[in-house]
Amino acid sequence: MRLPSMSQPFLLAPIAECAPGLPGPQVRLAVLGARGVGKSAMIVRFLTKRFIGDYEPNTGSLYSRLVRLEDDHVAVQIQDTPGCIQVQEDCVQVLDALSRCVKWAEGFLLVYSITDYSSYQVVRPLYQHIRKVHPDARTPIIIVGNKADLLHARQVQAKEGLQLANELGSLFLEISTSDDSQGVCDVFQYLCKELSKLQHAGSTDRRRASIIPRPKSPNMQDLKRRFKQALSSKVK
Repeated sequence: MRLPSMSQPFLLAPIAECAPGLPGPQVRLAVLGARGVGKSAMIVRFLTKRFIGDYEPNTGSLYSRLVRLEDDHVAVQIQDTPGCIQVQEDCVQVLDALSRCVKWAEGFLLVYSITDYSSYQVVRPLYQHIRKVHPDARTPIIIVGNKADLLHARQVQAKEGLQLANELGSLFLEISTSDDSQGVCDVFQYLCKELSKLQHAGSTDRRRASIIPRPKSPNMQDLKRRFKQALSSKVK
């Protein structure tokens, strides 16, 4: 499945840290993938609309920002993750810190580089690891093929990314973080929208549950039945 196009622009508020305990919707996102696929560049592009090509290998940075999504303000936390992931016999070896990140997050971007086939091979086991932690199929996961501008160095065809996404039941998009700021925004916008809908549905379900009348105590019902029987016998 391809990521649906976004008809409305995604508007960023000033890039300031979120105040703790900010009221309103809050979403937690994690960007996962092999080393060197452009995870940090994607996050910074989304938050600042600037592209920075070179980064020091990160140990996992947490970005906390207030963004405006349509008519609502959303506090977004985005966890950047190190690329220390190894695949052996279709199994992913995940650092403990990365496992904690997967437990913490509510929505996920799985990023590979179209110029690095080994980074593409990491996606499936990472997806499977996420599903073990979050078995609810509603948890949004998007597969992103990054560096789409480097067509001369392509090792992963677009149809391979789309086929993998279809097999996993996920969404797929190829983007160029360096050339396509809107494509990057579309990815994060979609995740924020999906999580906001899930949170709204969850709060609605909780409200419905709270107004369901509690069942009467069986003992009390039995006492009432006996009391009615006693009254009817007196009347007779």
